[in-house]
Amino acid sequence: MSEFIPITTLENGIRLIHKEAQSPISHFGVLVNAGTRDEVAECEGVAHFVEHTIFKGTIHRNAYQVTNRIECMGGDLNACTAKEDTCFHASFLSSDYERTVELLADILFNATFPEKEIEKEKDVVLEEMNYYKDAPAELIFDEIEEVVFKNHALGKNILGTKKSLKKIHRDSILNFVKAHYTAPNIVLSSVGDIATDKLLKIVRKYFNRPLPADKSHHRTPFTQYVPTTVCKHKNISQTHIMLANVAYSLDNDKRLPLVILTNLLGGPALSARLNNVIREKYGLAYSVEANYTPFSDTGLFSIYLACENPMMEKCINLAFHELDKLTKQKLGSLQLHYAKKQFMGQIAINNEAKLNEMLSIGRSALCFDEVETTEASFKKIEALTAEQLLEVANEVFVPEQFTKLIYTKY
Repeated sequence: MSEFIPITTLENGIRLIHKEAQSPISHFGVLVNAGTRDEVAECEGVAHFVEHTIFKGTIHRNAYQVTNRIECMGGDLNACTAKEDTCFHASFLSSDYERTVELLADILFNATFPEKEIEKEKDVVLEEMNYYKDAPAELIFDEIEEVVFKNHALGKNILGTKKSLKKIHRDSILNFVKAHYTAPNIVLSSVGDIATDKLLKIVRKYFNRPLPADKSHHRTPFTQYVPTTVCKHKNISQTHIMLANVAYSLDNDKRLPLVILTNLLGGPALSARLNNVIREKYGLAYSVEANYTPFSDTGLFSIYLACENPMMEKCINLAFHELDKLTKQKLGSLQLHYAKKQFMGQIAINNEAKLNEMLSIGRSALCFDEVETTEASFKKIEALTAEQLLEVANEVFVPEQFTKLIYTKY
C-alpha cells in the first residue's frame, strides 16, 4: 500500500488531491501558494483583500449570485489568508459537487473585482482591524509575529494597515493575482463522497484553462532574529503574555519532534504540562497554550497565557521551568509513548472534521508536492526517540532566545 495520497496534475499545471469519504457533506478548496509575505511594500494587506473581493462578482455572476450559488443549497462558502497561502473553499451536500467546482473555478478565473465593491470592502476590513484591537487574546498572536520578524515580510500584519489599505486599488489586486495565481502555485483539494475519476472529469471540465506557468516566488529568507521584550499598556482586565522563539522551517527534519513537544507542553489536552501547572495546580490562568507555526524558511514557537497582573512573573517563571525540564531530562519510555499516542489521537480527531482534513492535505500538496497517508504519518511519529526530542528542546527552549510581548492594563 502506498504511503502517499495520489496527486494529479492537470494539463495546465494545477494539481488536484482528493480523498474519498462516505459522507453527506463534502469539502472542496482552491489553495494558492501566495500570502502576506509575497506582497510588495506599498500594498500591504492586498493578499487578504483579494480573499475578500474575489467573491464580489465574476463575468457571469454578481456578488449575490456568487454567494447564493452554494448557500441556497445549504452549503457554506469561505476563505482564509495566511502569511504564505490563501484558500477559497466550500462545504456542501455531496450531491452538489459539480455545482461547487464550477463556482470556485468561475471565482478563480473570472473574478471582476468591481471598483464599487472594492471601496465598500475597505470599510469592512477597517472594521475587521477594529475588531482585533478590541480582542487582545487574538491581537497578541498577530503582534508577536510583528515583533519577532521585525522589518521582514513575515512580520507584516495580514490585514495590512489603515494607511496601506487606502492605497489598494483594482490594479493592485489584479497585479497581485496575475503575479501569484499561477498554475504551479495552485492546488485543488477535496475530501468527499465522489469517486476520484469522476471528480477528475469535473475538475478538468472547469479548471483546465490556460494559466501562467511561472511560480514567481522571490521570498527573502528571515535571518536577523533579535530577542526583545515589549510591554504595552491597554484598557484590559487581564495581563496577556506571549513568549516566542524562532524555530524550524517546513522542510526541517526536526519539525515533527517540535510538534510533539509543543503538543505535550500546551496542546488542547487538559493534561498538557503548562495547563497542568499554571491552571490546574496554581489556578493562575484560564487560558494557557503553546503553538508552533512553520514557514518555508523559518518557524515560530510560542506560549500564550493570560493572568492577573501581580501573577505575571510567576506565570512566566513557571512556563520557563516547564521548558527547562524538557531540556534537562529526556522523556521516559512511558511518557514518550503517551506523548505520541495523544498526538496521533488528536490527528485522528482533527481528520474527523473533514473540512480540516481537506485544508491539511491541500497545504501539504502545496508545500511538499506530496501528501502522506495518516498511517505513514503515524509511523514517523512512532519512530521518534526521546533523544531526538531532547535535542530539539535544547535548541529551541533557550530562555535567553525568547522574545516577550506583554499587554498590561493601565
